[in-house]
Amino acid sequence: MINGKDSSIIIGGIGSYAPEKILSNHDLAKIVDTSDEWIRTRTGIKERRIAHNGEACSDMGARAAQAAMKHAGLEPEDIDLLIVATMTPDMPFPSTACIIQHKLGLRSIPCFDVGAACSGFLYTLEIGCQMLKSGTYRNVLIVGSEKLSSILDWQDRTTCVLFGDGAGAIILNTVDEPGIGILGTCLAANGAEGQILTMPGGGSNEPATTESVLMRRHYLKMMGKEVFKIAVKVMEQSALDLLASHNLKPHDVDCVIPHQANMRILELMSSRMGLPLDKFPINLDRFGNTSAASIPLALDEAYRDGKIKSGDYVLLIAFGAGLTWASSLIKWH
Repeated sequence: MINGKDSSIIIGGIGSYAPEKILSNHDLAKIVDTSDEWIRTRTGIKERRIAHNGEACSDMGARAAQAAMKHAGLEPEDIDLLIVATMTPDMPFPSTACIIQHKLGLRSIPCFDVGAACSGFLYTLEIGCQMLKSGTYRNVLIVGSEKLSSILDWQDRTTCVLFGDGAGAIILNTVDEPGIGILGTCLAANGAEGQILTMPGGGSNEPATTESVLMRRHYLKMMGKEVFKIAVKVMEQSALDLLASHNLKPHDVDCVIPHQANMRILELMSSRMGLPLDKFPINLDRFGNTSAASIPLALDEAYRDGKIKSGDYVLLIAFGAGLTWASSLIKWH
């Protein structure tokens, strides 16, 4: 628990999971009117992972959670709280968190989902930090898991080429050392723009009917140009505001883990923040956009590749449906 100003919240363990099946741009070109060149030049994506039939969001989340627990040296009985970020839950209820709890053999601890789409992982990160600060919890398990292939319209080349499946997880706990770990998180949303990225059918506003299925209302719908314009602006501002609140400038940051949505967005972020692109670990070429799993997947990979070292300032930035956006600043321990 937090013991005053001399304690910090750190990432005590990290893990990820990606399905074995790889769907390349060339594979996609066989099922929808597109090409490898069209996808790569517009998005930077070359391939993505696709979960197999019967592999649910909870299955992937549990695999990532097990890896994070192993890295942290924790057993199931050590976990006090589980929060799952997802926009593709196994089912509307119960929560995917409760399903993962059972699969991991955890105690009767609190478990719940957070629905903030691609920003969901950073939303859960902030919630986990605040719960730790309450002094009630010791080890919080945060999972971002998505099976986006289950909500894609494979006849729509503007969306089905962008997304993939996967999961990432972290353990949040505390240490008696000041000034390290999670330094702060900035969360925001603008529901007035929510219509530009939605899945219209299936909720209480538009329950499933024969007509809604035939009209393909149960798939992800996106106004790509509008999303692009807003994403670049708010992600940059969120990052700059968070850094300023800690008396830091962009050049103080050693590593930026952005939401992996589109290479053009990442290049613009790099340019507008005045940071070299090599400070941005990128894996969207191999995984595509995995929504709430995007940042933990990239964070785990960057850590294991030695791109994050003790004492580094690490900046996490996300944008997603809602519209939601968020940034988190970490001083790696």
